[in-house]
This record gives sequence, C-alpha cells and structure tokens, in this order.
Amino acid sequence: MAESEETTNVNYENNDKKNESDSETDNVAKILSKSVENAIEQFKKIREGDNVLTEKEIAEIDKECEIIRNREIITKDLPHEPVEIISKDDRVITGPITLTRFEKARIMGARALQLSLGAPVFIKIPKNAVTSLEIAMEELKQRVIPIVIKRVLPNQDYQNIPLDKFK
Repeated sequence: MAESEETTNVNYENNDKKNESDSETDNVAKILSKSVENAIEQFKKIREGDNVLTEKEIAEIDKECEIIRNREIITKDLPHEPVEIISKDDRVITGPITLTRFEKARIMGARALQLSLGAPVFIKIPKNAVTSLEIAMEELKQRVIPIVIKRVLPNQDYQNIPLDKFK
C-alpha cells in the first residue's frame, strides 16, 4: 500500500512540473507576441511619419509588417565551444600580420621581467644595452623570443601564433 502511495505522489509531482513548464512557455509566448506587436507599431510610426500615405504605400507597409510578424524569434542563445583556428601554411589569419603595439608592449614587459629574474639571454648582449628592457627590445627585433601570441575573436575562437610568423 505504501508503494502505491509513493508512486501516486511521484506522478502528482511530475504533473506539477509539467504544468509549471507549460505556464512558463505560455508566459514567454505572450511576452514575445506583445514585443513583436510593439515593434510593428514602432515600425509603422517610423514609416508613416507625418506624411499622408497612398493606398499602395499602406499596402506595402502592411506587407512588411506581416513579414516581421512571421519571423522566427530566437529565444535561446546556443552555446559556442571555442575552436582553435589553424592555418595550413602557418599564416596569420586573425588580425594584422604584424604585432600590434599592445602585443609588443606585453612581450617586451614579460621578457624584461624574465631577464631581470635571471632568465638566459637568447642574443649576444649589445654594448649599448643597459637595462633588461633594452635587451628584451633587441630580442624582439631579432624574433628569437620563444613566445606564442594568442589572438581571440569575439566568439572566443582563437589562433596561437608563434612570434617568428609575424613580419
């Protein structure tokens, strides 16, 4: 007897959940319908303006309003998994083919910090170089720093570009 009562309670709970989701769907549909009608009303106001319209123009506006009414409305934003963009011939696809000033500043700053903390130098140190920043600038000029630039697009797709691929 207790088992049938549990089954009945579970069935009632499932029905309640279905009813809640149905009412949510109805509410969303009402809101979307109202939103579309408001958009059509605004569209008509803009198109009509203060002018007196001919029947042909009114028919054209009504036809455009019907097109707006019949459009598919996207209610959920589908998730996008970021993808690495890979070039077949190791070209720079995202962004300019040269380093941006921001990328240069970031690379020089990071490399200067590494050098000041005792990292090995990849070039013969020039006589006029006094600071780690000047050494980092020379290494960047010669493109010997083993750093990869990650350029990210607005949809989160990205391309990893080794420093030696830039002009």
